Amino acid sequence: QLQLVESGGDLVQPGGSLRLSCVASGRTLDNYDIAWFRQVPGKAREAVSCITNSGGNTNYAGAVKGRFTISRDNAKNTVYLQMNSLKPEDTADYYCAASFYSGNGYCHYYGIEYWGKGTLVTVSP
Repeated sequence: QLQLVESGGDLVQPGGSLRLSCVASGRTLDNYDIAWFRQVPGKAREAVSCITNSGGNTNYAGAVKGRFTISRDNAKNTVYLQMNSLKPEDTADYYCAASFYSGNGYCHYYGIEYWGKGTLVTVSP
């Protein structure tokens, strides 16, 4: 069983930065592709970014491309989401999620096996 715990969410002003962390336990992350999702209460969950188990491929939603960067340190069993130039519309609960690596060299947002409980990001003046 893989457990995922997110941290790093906070209240930040527009234009500010945050770095979210997703720490895994129970198993090593080496075999898992990781994705970040976000959700605003009352709205559908939105895919934000993903990264393959090796870190060799990443993907970003159009709304965050150029502002967010996903990375991972498998030795620390941790995946990061660096968020810059934050906007009020980035306000949401952010979740990391794991799926067994696809093996095709591309990360994805489906086949999720494990979810974290989320961390809240609030972007407001």
